[in-house]
Amino acid sequence: MPLALLALAIGAFGIGTTEFVIMGLLPEIAGDYGVSIPTAGLLVTGYAIGVVIGAPLMTVLGTRVGRKTMLIWLMGLFVAGNLLSALAPSFGVMLAGRIVASLAHGAFFGIGSVVAADLVAPDKKAGAIATMFTGLTVANIVGVPLGTFIGQAVGWRTTFAVVAALGVVGLLGIVRLVPAMPRPEGARLRGELTAFRNPQVLLAMAMTVLGFGGVFAAITYIAPMMTHVAGYSDGAVTWLLVLFGVGMFLGNLLGGRYADRKLMPMLYTALGGLAVVLALFTVFAHHKILAAIAILLVGALGFATVPPLQKRVLDQAHGAPTLASAVNIGAFNLGNALAAWLGGVVIAAGLGYTAPNWVGAVLAAAALLLAFWSAALERRTPARDDASAAPAAAPVHH
Repeated sequence: MPLALLALAIGAFGIGTTEFVIMGLLPEIAGDYGVSIPTAGLLVTGYAIGVVIGAPLMTVLGTRVGRKTMLIWLMGLFVAGNLLSALAPSFGVMLAGRIVASLAHGAFFGIGSVVAADLVAPDKKAGAIATMFTGLTVANIVGVPLGTFIGQAVGWRTTFAVVAALGVVGLLGIVRLVPAMPRPEGARLRGELTAFRNPQVLLAMAMTVLGFGGVFAAITYIAPMMTHVAGYSDGAVTWLLVLFGVGMFLGNLLGGRYADRKLMPMLYTALGGLAVVLALFTVFAHHKILAAIAILLVGALGFATVPPLQKRVLDQAHGAPTLASAVNIGAFNLGNALAAWLGGVVIAAGLGYTAPNWVGAVLAAAALLLAFWSAALERRTPARDDASAAPAAAPVHH
């Protein structure tokens, strides 16, 4: 494994920690600023919106510089955002810090995916992408619980200061370990936009929104579901989320390994299994052990879709993958926001805390249908002439 992938994984660990740790610290932050919990929840919403907007925006700005240089700037932005959050004198400044940090999120994973894929042989690209995303999954196992503990024991500002320090480590790792990658010859915004003319790129992004959205439809409301339906204590929810993180970690590794062998069959298996498990979760949520097993499987099957979907976008975007890759990261967050809203709608309609699981099952099933449609469309479409493709990225020499 190239050591450069370790640097990317460290950056992903810091980003994953700052994205999710906020959920466990909302009461402390709300109390310090004298705002309500729903108002403090804007720190979550604002971050998600920042990712969706920042992914294409920062990637477009990055077309003027080399990919390594852009990764360094993005990690610097991430560090600045978390330091601003740690020192914020008011809630408004805190929200601004969250948005600043979020602007780096989508572009980092998007550009990082391209860089990771370029570091290895063609038959190991999905595995390399999965290695980078391992940092995000480990963040949910280690970073989020530890950050929550630090925030509750010492103060939430310390948590964000520690995350900023992690960002510095990731930045230094990129400077030291990632090889110099000049801007690919012929890379222009117009060339990057041509990727979106390909229906397969758009279908892959739609699968991302629906498939991973299915996961968040259930996980967003995991606390009330486990305490009111399964009968777990409030304190057990943290460990159930750790179990979800373990599932994400395992699914990410399996998705990366098997996507390099059989990408579409891997997608069929993960999305089909996710739809079934989410449907069963409606019943399993009434039993503690079965609920825990379902949480593990939702994390595993949900994140098993990430490497193949990201690789699918890279493959279909041909010689202009950077913007499409970053936008696909924004699609994950768009799916999260959409699914969380739909889950709230069915709960508000009086259908109960397990109803979001059905929403998730329907979303995952819809993503599976899109996967079959994408494969059928690909079989009917003549192979693309390389001469008509967008200019290919310059090879990276090691």
